[in-house]
Amino acid sequence: MTSLRKLGRTDLEIFPLNLGGNVFGWTADEATSFAVLDAYAAAGGNFVDTADSYSAFAPGNQGGESETVIGKWVKSRGNRSDVVIATKVSQHPDFPGLSAANIKAAADASLRRLDTDHIDLYYTHFDQVEVAVEEIVGALDELVKAGKVRHIAASNITPERLQASLDFSDREGLARYVAIQPHYNLVSRDTYEGELRDVAERNGLAALPYFALAAGFLTGKYRPGTTVDSPRAGRAAGYLASERGQKVLTALDEVAQAHDASVATVALAWLAAQPTVAAPIASARSVEQLPDLLAVAELALTEAEIEQLTQASA
Repeated sequence: MTSLRKLGRTDLEIFPLNLGGNVFGWTADEATSFAVLDAYAAAGGNFVDTADSYSAFAPGNQGGESETVIGKWVKSRGNRSDVVIATKVSQHPDFPGLSAANIKAAADASLRRLDTDHIDLYYTHFDQVEVAVEEIVGALDELVKAGKVRHIAASNITPERLQASLDFSDREGLARYVAIQPHYNLVSRDTYEGELRDVAERNGLAALPYFALAAGFLTGKYRPGTTVDSPRAGRAAGYLASERGQKVLTALDEVAQAHDASVATVALAWLAAQPTVAAPIASARSVEQLPDLLAVAELALTEAEIEQLTQASA
């Protein structure tokens, strides 16, 4: 069984693959979602990522579907104390933004859907620069003090706003961001590498990258002349059209062959080896997709292989 690791400087112990919940109640119905969650837990997985807005973007959905599925699963399995649940605020159609009042109301709504009394890791989903960091952090600190949230984190935030938030927490002795969730993978490195990662590194924040497989492109199933039935196929095809995307696939194929591993596992292993990264986030809409994701926990790339992939994706 894969051993768990500490999330940054917190007391949370997490599996090295953060299971993405964006597909639950969307491309994976409740029964399939339960099967995926069961298989993940059976492999030692304990870290599930969702957001209050998943999946308001799907026709017929209101938002909150993913949280509801996860809440029902945890309740039916009686395993709340074994699962680290991360969710997010700011994008639910009924709870938009990061005003103090909205953060508190949205957190209560998430707790109801998750059918739990606490959220382990609570993210601001998309920063709102028109709201002062003092208001945002102050509201999050109140949730922590009330026992509704254990730790706070930020996703989609600039280095300046992240540092300002951390400085305010330190100055006032309030709850402090412990993690960041950036858009980061082998073909999208610019958003995180550089100033944002520097802030995370300097302040001891763990990174949990989303789109770790670039909308499925880094699974290797998108190749010239192939058609893939997926709601994300358009985005993935865009990577295939670039020279960088093709170089990355070639390098991934070589490293995967050397380890008798899948391309997806190698792409996740490269990400897991990057500074600050605690666990990449990836989702599975079927149990069959899960083994390649779980395998990242056991795959250690050599320094030469990491460098080969880094150069290919430069």
